[in-house]
Amino acid sequence: MTQPQEQIDPLKNAPENIAEGVDREIIMSNQRVPPGTLGWLLALGCILYTAFHIGAMNVYPLETWVYRLSHVTGGLILGFLLYSATVFPETNDDSEGRSLPEMVLVGLALLGVGVAFVQIVWAVATGDLIATGAPADQMKYTFGWPLIAGTSLALLASWLFPGRNRTRIALSDVILALAALTVGIYIVAHAGFLRNRAGVFPHVNDMYAAIAGIILILELTRRLAGLALVVIVAVFIAYGFLGPWLPGFLNHRGYSPERFFARIYTDIGVLGPTTAVSSTYIILFITFAAFLQASRVGEYFINFAFAAAGGARGGPAKVAIFGSGLMGMINGTSAGNVVSTGSLTIPLMKKVGYRPQTAASVEAAASSGGQILPPIMGAGAFIMAEITGIQYREIVIAAV
Repeated sequence: MTQPQEQIDPLKNAPENIAEGVDREIIMSNQRVPPGTLGWLLALGCILYTAFHIGAMNVYPLETWVYRLSHVTGGLILGFLLYSATVFPETNDDSEGRSLPEMVLVGLALLGVGVAFVQIVWAVATGDLIATGAPADQMKYTFGWPLIAGTSLALLASWLFPGRNRTRIALSDVILALAALTVGIYIVAHAGFLRNRAGVFPHVNDMYAAIAGIILILELTRRLAGLALVVIVAVFIAYGFLGPWLPGFLNHRGYSPERFFARIYTDIGVLGPTTAVSSTYIILFITFAAFLQASRVGEYFINFAFAAAGGARGGPAKVAIFGSGLMGMINGTSAGNVVSTGSLTIPLMKKVGYRPQTAASVEAAASSGGQILPPIMGAGAFIMAEITGIQYREIVIAAV
């Protein structure tokens, strides 16, 4: 007579707080972690960036274009300072030496962006802005060309000579952050003129500033979200110029570079509905989620999921679905959700007999679904409400 097989208890000998550490911040492979004073300065920058949005939305409202441009510019500056162009090695490289080609590239990039920055600051201080109907060569050689050249060289330097130490900020990325600030100052200072002339009588410097801004946005998108979005955007940008040579319904008469790029940095392009949602709903949602994460609400969610479903048949899989749904509502990212809850649930699922592929699939699906779980639904509900005009309440009811 065979003995009954002992049932495996995945929670046996588990610590009392099995979800300890689930709220710990996930460090991306290309994310910098500067220590000491530099780290505190970056943290202060992030705090001021958040406080600016809360103040502008509740205390001192700004003009729409200025507010959205400030949102984009601040995000670009912090993004280039916090995220490297390439993945960091497992161990930091403490070598200080720089090669001659790197020094030449970085020096020329700093010269170009520095000249453009000084020019636009001087123009704003003296009131010598580019009015509608201004000569085409006004500030062209002291702002437009240096800005494009400096931004391109800094971008090339960040690719060819990336920093190998998480605790330091590459000089090329500092130059890219300065370029983002330069573009932001130019667009904000000329916002009143751009409303009238963008797409109709654009100045050549409007095009140069917009091109530099688009380059910076695409590069930061690549660093944070990968190459897929960059390729999609590049295809649509190319479509704006290739229309005369395309067949059928894809054919159009095309756009000049001045008209296209000057228009793309207005409220029908970069400053459109997506930036509107990002600068209002999403920034508040992320701030709310950060406070929840700092107060260790995630640990409570995971412990609650284990208490509710951990002892049931197939419990770890149920915990993965339940816990990932709760966590997904506050962190808004499927990748971060997999890393936080998956580090607990995937080993438990494998321990009770799930195949590794099945365990990973369950966690990935649950984490992706957690982003759209009512009532918070991550950032997706806010974007849908803004673009479609449907009230947030109706979207949540439909999701339920």
